[in-house]
Amino acid sequence: MSKKLSDIRQEIDLIDNQVHDLFMRRAALVSSVAAAKKKAGLQIVHPAREAKLMRRLLFRHEGVLPRSTIVRIWRELISSVSLLQTGLSVVVSSASYWDMAKDYFGSQIPMNNVSNTQNALTEVRENGVYFAVMPYPELDEKSPWWVNLFNQNEDDNNNISVVCALPYGRSAKDNKALVISKIDFMPSGDDNSFIGLELASEFSRDLIISHAKNAGLSVINLYGSEHNYLLEVKGFIEELAGLKTSFGSECRYCGMIGGYPIIPNID
Repeated sequence: MSKKLSDIRQEIDLIDNQVHDLFMRRAALVSSVAAAKKKAGLQIVHPAREAKLMRRLLFRHEGVLPRSTIVRIWRELISSVSLLQTGLSVVVSSASYWDMAKDYFGSQIPMNNVSNTQNALTEVRENGVYFAVMPYPELDEKSPWWVNLFNQNEDDNNNISVVCALPYGRSAKDNKALVISKIDFMPSGDDNSFIGLELASEFSRDLIISHAKNAGLSVINLYGSEHNYLLEVKGFIEELAGLKTSFGSECRYCGMIGGYPIIPNID
């Protein structure tokens, strides 16, 4: 005999209580870890670890509950405890990125809209803001914001890297963005990287891509124009000696300026 409706509702109530208990237990544990990291001066936020968590959950997920719901629940959990309790904040360089940023950072994190990319960079570099949401690179950009991430002093505490791409786990037909921070871009096991490149002379796009491929890089796209370029490549890249050698004396700057973990598609 099938269960009575009242019995099913009682079972749902029991599960709701159990889930709530686990949420509270998880929040207490994460809060303790975050407090210990802050006291020890350790990096609190780890987009790479968060990406690994999302991949693991999405891999094991089954049933009628949408995959997007799983991502949304855990993004709220992550932001509302470890991010919120450590006083982190976010600026958005354009109002068009607001909804994407809220989806990623959750509803509890303080967010402000600033008027342009330069103000967003200043907020992170000088004013204590932890994250900024920036435009995704475009082809043939004349004055790209990402050039500000070139030639940073490795010993400078104000260095900024790209650490994540938005929308998180969703395909973006028109609107994409990048998240920058002073934290390091760390490998998650499945990543794409950005390599900044400043050349003394003008090179064709095809020739730059050819140099990159000859250096063993798998190129996704090439952005910029004239002398400043941004290579988007597959993998977490640590060694750029081959690319620098390939360009020789024409290379004024060549360095990794961050990247983003790849999240399985949830659409």
